[in-house]
Amino acid sequence: MTPPTVDVHAHVLLPEVDALVADLPGLAGARALDARRNGPAALAVSGPMVRERLPALTDTAVRLAAMDAQGVDVQLVSPSPSHYHYWADEGTAEKVCRLANEATAAHCSAAPGRLRGLGIVPLQHPDLAVRALDHALAQGLSGVEISSHAPGRELSDPAYAPFWARAEETGAIVFLHPFGCTLDERLDQWYLSNTVGQPTENAVALSHLIFSGVLDRHPGLRLIAAHGGGYLPTHIGRSDHAWSARSDAGAGCAHPPSSYLKRLYFDSLVHAPHVLRELVRAAGADRVLLGSDFPFDMGAEDPVAALRAARLSAADFDAVRGGNASTLLNLALV
Repeated sequence: MTPPTVDVHAHVLLPEVDALVADLPGLAGARALDARRNGPAALAVSGPMVRERLPALTDTAVRLAAMDAQGVDVQLVSPSPSHYHYWADEGTAEKVCRLANEATAAHCSAAPGRLRGLGIVPLQHPDLAVRALDHALAQGLSGVEISSHAPGRELSDPAYAPFWARAEETGAIVFLHPFGCTLDERLDQWYLSNTVGQPTENAVALSHLIFSGVLDRHPGLRLIAAHGGGYLPTHIGRSDHAWSARSDAGAGCAHPPSSYLKRLYFDSLVHAPHVLRELVRAAGADRVLLGSDFPFDMGAEDPVAALRAARLSAADFDAVRGGNASTLLNLALV
C-alpha cells in the first residue's frame, strides 16, 4: 500500500488572533524587537511577500488547490509563528492560545481528510502550557507548535517538565519552530536573521533538550524539528566529543548526543540535496518527514521534487515522502 504524500510544515495566518492583540501595548514593543532583529531591508521585502501569499495562508480552497499542484495529499498546518505573542500576560496569553487553537481547527475542518492542525501554548507561562495543550487536543488538533525559547527561559527549564510529561502521555506532536533569533542586530542585514538565525535557534533548542536530559526523562516525546533541526544534525560530532571529553558537557544526559537524533523527527526543509542525505544518514530515514514551509518564500515550492533530488533509495524516499508522517498522524494508507 502506498502512503499519502504528507507535508508536516505548513502555516496558517489567523486574523482573529491579530485582531485580539492589535490594541495591546505589548505588541508595539514586540514589533520593534522584530524590526530590530530583521532590519529595514528584510521588512521591506517581507511585508509585500506576506500580503501576496495571504490567500494561501487564510483560504482553505486556495490551500487545497496549491496542494494539488504540489502533489501533496495531506498538510499538517500550524499557526504562523508570528502568533506566539510570548510577550503577553497570563490572561492575554490564554486567550491568544485558545483563539489560535480554535481558529486553526476551524480552518482544517473544511477539509478534514487533507488537513491536520497544530495549536500553540504560552511558553512564557509554563504553568499554563498543559492546559493550553489539552485545549488544543480537545479541538481535534494533533498537538502544538512551540518556539525555540521564551523570554528568559530555555526549553531545558525544569518549569516545562509538566508540559513534556503531558505531551508524552497524550502522544501529542510538538513542532519546534523558532521565531526570532537572540543574536539580534548581528543578523539584521541580508536576511541573516532567517538564513543563519533559524538554524541556529533550532540547534540551540535541541541541544538544551538533549544535554539537559529532557529526552531521557521523556523517551516517548514526539517532537518534530523544523528546518531539518538546523545546524545540529550535520554537526553533532562536536557535541559527541564534548560529551565524552568534558564532565560539564556530559553531566546531564545519559548517552552520546548523536543517539538522541533517532528519538526526534526532522522535516526535510534543508534546501540542498547533500544536506538532506546527511540528515537521513544521521537521524535515520524513519525520522525525516516532508516539509515545505508552505506558503512562505523561504519554503520549497515543490517539496517532492526537492526530496527526489536527494536521490534516496525508493524505500527511504517513500518513508520521507509520507510513510513516516502517516504513522505519526495515524493516516490511512491508500
